Amino acid sequence: MSDQLDHGKEEIHSKVLRAGRRTYFFDVRATKADDYYLTITESKKHTNEGGNSFYKKHKIYLYKEDFERFREILDEVTDFIVTEKGSEVISDTHQSDYYVNNGANSETEAAAETNEVKSPEPAETAVESGSSFTDIQFEDI
Repeated sequence: MSDQLDHGKEEIHSKVLRAGRRTYFFDVRATKADDYYLTITESKKHTNEGGNSFYKKHKIYLYKEDFERFREILDEVTDFIVTEKGSEVISDTHQSDYYVNNGANSETEAAAETNEVKSPEPAETAVESGSSFTDIQFEDI
């Protein structure tokens, strides 16, 4: 709604896709010349250190002259992904702490993405099977 007020654009048609912590908004809007274009907005919920929730938004403006090529490329890259990796969604079939270590910070980044904080387990600490508790010696920190 603030976009309507800020930019004077009329919203014609909207669809919403909720996908976990993300929501995608597909909005058809009208220009001042009464032509239509599409905005795609990704909204992702975050929580700051104080526990307050806020949303980060990213927006794409797509104009009619780009629709055909955009659709072709979107179809091409989505077909490529399904052909190369299948349609199985890895995050649905693996544990929530499943990481592929592609770099020094990938586990840290993945933990930050899922709001998990993982502490390395000390080598001398044995964890019984079925236990999720890690014993940390604070004098070692």
